[in-house]
Amino acid sequence: MRTLIVEDEPLAAERLNLMLNRYDPGQEVLATTDSVEDTVRWLLQNEAPDLLLMDIHLADGLCFNIFKHVEVACPVIFTTSYDRYAIQAFQVHSIDYLLKPINYQGLAHALEKWQNLRKHYPTLQAQQIGELSSAVLQKPKTYKTRLLIKFGDHLHYKNLSDTAYFYADGKTVYLVGHDARRFVVEYTLEELEEMLDPTQFFRLNRKIIAQIEGIKDVRILPNSRYRVLLKPPTDDELFVSRDRWASFKEWLEQ
Repeated sequence: MRTLIVEDEPLAAERLNLMLNRYDPGQEVLATTDSVEDTVRWLLQNEAPDLLLMDIHLADGLCFNIFKHVEVACPVIFTTSYDRYAIQAFQVHSIDYLLKPINYQGLAHALEKWQNLRKHYPTLQAQQIGELSSAVLQKPKTYKTRLLIKFGDHLHYKNLSDTAYFYADGKTVYLVGHDARRFVVEYTLEELEEMLDPTQFFRLNRKIIAQIEGIKDVRILPNSRYRVLLKPPTDDELFVSRDRWASFKEWLEQ
């Protein structure tokens, strides 16, 4: 399996690479591109891969612009934080449409569907594979609405709508409520990413996942830096990196 990853967030690209290796240790990631321009250039200069893993929001625009500039001769698995592009995606060779945060089970299911299509329809072209896949109804992903919290020798639940953000302090992860109370949770931030609704929660950095109602203010600083103020406030200053700013901005204005 020869794969091209099109993803403008380095951490997300690395996660995809690791999950591909878990699924098939013999697979080869040919390259990782992060923009429409770089992807078009790569496809023009190289033999078509077996599969594309493609984010929709790239550094210089929507990935659909790629298909306007070059013929894409392989199926595509789309990876995105937004569900509103699903119909458009299935018009350009899509065999699956995965919502971020991508988990291994979802990706493995998409790869198995691709393998089955190749096995049973070996002469199909990429467009025909996409047309077949568009007829397959996907079970919508569900997300947690509350978490069990251990408090002394008691267990009680917290509604995620009452959560301002999660933050990691070493190996301990805390849930912080809008009332500033905090509780230890028995999940890593990576595990929480897979459980939380991506329309309500966003991974700001390696230490914090914020809920939309927990965002108090975003300040634009010199040198393309963006400072985020949470409510209740954090002890440390919080910044969103330039490579995550586009995704963060899209998330804020959903």
